[in-house]
Amino acid sequence: MRIRKLGTLLVTGVMALSLMGACSNAPAKDQAGSASESATSSLSGNVKAAGATAFQPLVQAAAQEFSAKNPNVTVDVQGGGSGTGLKQVSDKTVDIGNSDVFADEKLQPDQAKALVDHQVAISVMSPVVNAQLGVKNLTTDQLVSIFTGKAKNWKEVSGPDLPIVLITRPTSSGTRATFKKYALNGAEEANNQSQETDDSGTLIQKIQDNKGAIGYVALSYSAGNSKVASVGINGVEPTLENAYNGSYPVWTYEHMYTNGEPEGPTKAFLDYMLSDQFAPTVEKMGYGVASKLSDKAKASHTN
Repeated sequence: MRIRKLGTLLVTGVMALSLMGACSNAPAKDQAGSASESATSSLSGNVKAAGATAFQPLVQAAAQEFSAKNPNVTVDVQGGGSGTGLKQVSDKTVDIGNSDVFADEKLQPDQAKALVDHQVAISVMSPVVNAQLGVKNLTTDQLVSIFTGKAKNWKEVSGPDLPIVLITRPTSSGTRATFKKYALNGAEEANNQSQETDDSGTLIQKIQDNKGAIGYVALSYSAGNSKVASVGINGVEPTLENAYNGSYPVWTYEHMYTNGEPEGPTKAFLDYMLSDQFAPTVEKMGYGVASKLSDKAKASHTN
């Protein structure tokens, strides 16, 4: 009887010790979690970014999500064009220069060398027209004829009898540089200063308002807009899949340049842009994931 009672006491004691161990571990786990949350929320400061308008919506979306998780950090995202963003980050007037092109295409070699390139996504760009125009595809020769100002009427390039209205971009634009290189085979684009804009939203609005207008823009701006239509090139549609497999050439890496290695909130924001947590937003907004590019696509876009 005493042996049974002793056994019962031993079992009870073991259970009590186990419970005490479990309880002692629980606060440690909670404290670790709280410490982690505290470390995140303790991040503070301001991050200023400026540059490519084709890339701006994605950076703004990341800034909103990042600031929601880090309420003591303010991320200010401005446009202005790739050339402007690169100049400003080189001058250290902003923390991040967003660009559609490599820095050495806009800056002096010594300035470009001082910058650190963070390639966070790709943008697919396409010619875009008023949806009522009815033009769905153009050859490279037709595009060159249109954008150099040689063709004045759509009937000259298998379109309706309607004057062509060019909506152009300034020379500081990375989107313009990309389109010139990959869509126009390096041909110099004609300028229409009365219709010039580097604001992609404004460009879309101008095309909506004029049946004969044509410009070019990132898919992230034209997708889902029934009043404008993206135009294929040489029979290939401008899609992310066609950019990934190398059949559609008009795309560019989206760069976020810093002057030297980033630190503090700037580094944390860039890490968030490149994180798995933010990745689903990239394609959802019409941008491409660089890791999905085929070898063929990568080979066509080396610096």
